Amino acid sequence: MKKKLLAVAVAGALAVPGVALAQSSVTISGIFKTSFENVDYSGRAAAAVGRSKENRLSDDSSRIIFNVVEDLGGGLQAIGQADVRINMEAGTIGATGNTHVGLRSKTLGRVFIGRQDLHYFNRESNLTDLAGSLRADSISLIAFAGGGGVAIAGATRTPNVIHYTSPSWGGFTVVAAYSSNAAGNSADVGSVIRAGNAWNINPNYAAQNWQVGYSHWNSKPDGGGVTVATGDQRSDRLYGSFKIAGFKVGLAWDKSKIKSAGGVASGTELSNRTAWSIPVSYVMGNNQFHAHYTKARDDRALAGDNAAKMFAMSYQYTLSKRTSVGVTYAKITNSAAAAYNFFTGGAGSLSNSTYAIGAGEDPRLLAGTIRHAF
Repeated sequence: MKKKLLAVAVAGALAVPGVALAQSSVTISGIFKTSFENVDYSGRAAAAVGRSKENRLSDDSSRIIFNVVEDLGGGLQAIGQADVRINMEAGTIGATGNTHVGLRSKTLGRVFIGRQDLHYFNRESNLTDLAGSLRADSISLIAFAGGGGVAIAGATRTPNVIHYTSPSWGGFTVVAAYSSNAAGNSADVGSVIRAGNAWNINPNYAAQNWQVGYSHWNSKPDGGGVTVATGDQRSDRLYGSFKIAGFKVGLAWDKSKIKSAGGVASGTELSNRTAWSIPVSYVMGNNQFHAHYTKARDDRALAGDNAAKMFAMSYQYTLSKRTSVGVTYAKITNSAAAAYNFFTGGAGSLSNSTYAIGAGEDPRLLAGTIRHAF
């Protein structure tokens, strides 16, 4: 439940008499969410030393969000949002989430500039919405290529974005976004190869009990790149879900390619990977049950077997409209040349782990999570 803190009017008495400024409303909301996890990496190489499992505390993308709205008249509003991410385990403030400033209208839609989730933001699964562990998200496989090591669309928010969301036309909406550089700061000046960019288009139709959508992502990093981590990305994603009574079943299909963008081998296919996921859920009063089966097929452009599969399930109980607790189990089975890991579960990420997974290892997760929204 969002709490409106204030409606600020800085006006005439402190400035020119008779001149008043328009009022802006500021709303503060957010999520505090963290997990206690037991993680085990089986299938390690014979030469590996040390332990194969650990207990750890992990943040699940906790945040404080500041929203600002000013009515400009004629149905037009100025909007702004600052999404500040807080690592509950480490006690640190990290990178911002969806942060932007712009305009919106019920008849014309919404346009803003800033940093925003693209391509994977419309989801068919609800496992992580409340107290399901973020590590168990199907994005663990769906949003990564190159045998698990390269994130498509960053698997997160895209910087340098101009973003448009259409109004709803009977349930049909379109998101269109352009980024001057999806990889970070712009580097056009001085580049002898090219100026890069990225764009995303996502039409979606949502009815009362079902939704279906398509998302296309195309990214050309500034200056180009000749490795699977720096090459040009193209990804096409179909997704949908259907609900009846307390049951929900979904489907996601994703095909992603990466090509070399420089050198004598420019245009060479570096990665070509297809993945799919089937999530199911059942809600009964305060009880929620979620699961998904996800598979990443062998990357046709890479040597070795890069396929992987993932199973996850979660039981969650809502203590109130704002507070929930949950238990999550997840397992990834990697083929010999694959190194898929849990989402945000790698070294230096939200999992507070120092371990980088090796090819052929199979991570297993058991997590207890508490979430409070305000």
